[in-house]
Amino acid sequence: MVTIRADEISKIIRERIEQYNTEVKIANIGTVLQVGDGIARIYGLDEVMAGELVEFEEGTRGIALNLESNNVGVVLMGDGLMIQEGSSVKATGRIAQIPVSEAYLGRVINALAKPIDGRGEISSSESRLIESPAPGIISRRSVYEPLQTGLIAIDSMIPIGRGQRELIIGDRQTGKTAIATDTILNQQGQNVICVYVAIGQKASSVAQVVTTLQERGAMEYTIIVAETADSKLRHAHVKGHVSYTNVNSNVGKRGNKQRCWKR
Repeated sequence: MVTIRADEISKIIRERIEQYNTEVKIANIGTVLQVGDGIARIYGLDEVMAGELVEFEEGTRGIALNLESNNVGVVLMGDGLMIQEGSSVKATGRIAQIPVSEAYLGRVINALAKPIDGRGEISSSESRLIESPAPGIISRRSVYEPLQTGLIAIDSMIPIGRGQRELIIGDRQTGKTAIATDTILNQQGQNVICVYVAIGQKASSVAQVVTTLQERGAMEYTIIVAETADSKLRHAHVKGHVSYTNVNSNVGKRGNKQRCWKR
């Protein structure tokens, strides 16, 4: 006959109670109403924040943009081919951010800050919000230092200052890209970080710019953000934020910045 010992039973119960995890995990879960053209409509994410990363059941991530009264519009950061209506979506509680580092200098990346030049991953221990607060008026300085483009017609008649915005506009094949690349080439040894943003260009055109900068040694201080004509249109939305974020993270370390956009 088996003898039941009360002290052993009580000891086991006490050990189980001590090992019991009382931590409660609360997750903000929603349901996919519809998905198509890189946009998903989600119901149930009542506490999601604008710009927050969300994760779908099959692993795809997205950014919450449209916060409407009864659903949330999410831009997919992947193909999302396996996302189905009725599948679950979880809010991560983190605002969209990208890794930033001086290691991005000399590299070609896409709108998601992923390298596309075939030279391996980019290591970075820091990250920065894609939509960071703009600096206040007091912390900003007026434009006081010239930016030499290397083009006599521009530098003599319409000089450009560091920190100034300047529009290069013209018809096709009139030399807009040449002005931008010549300006980047002329910054060698000037402690200026250059970012060339190519939106909707042919991959061959972007490759030609990269080759030109490499041959002249300008890629050492240049970052190229490229989404070619065959890229997803939704990625163009975040491309500008990515370029601003990356260059602003380095401006405090290197002092100056220059950004060229090409559509």
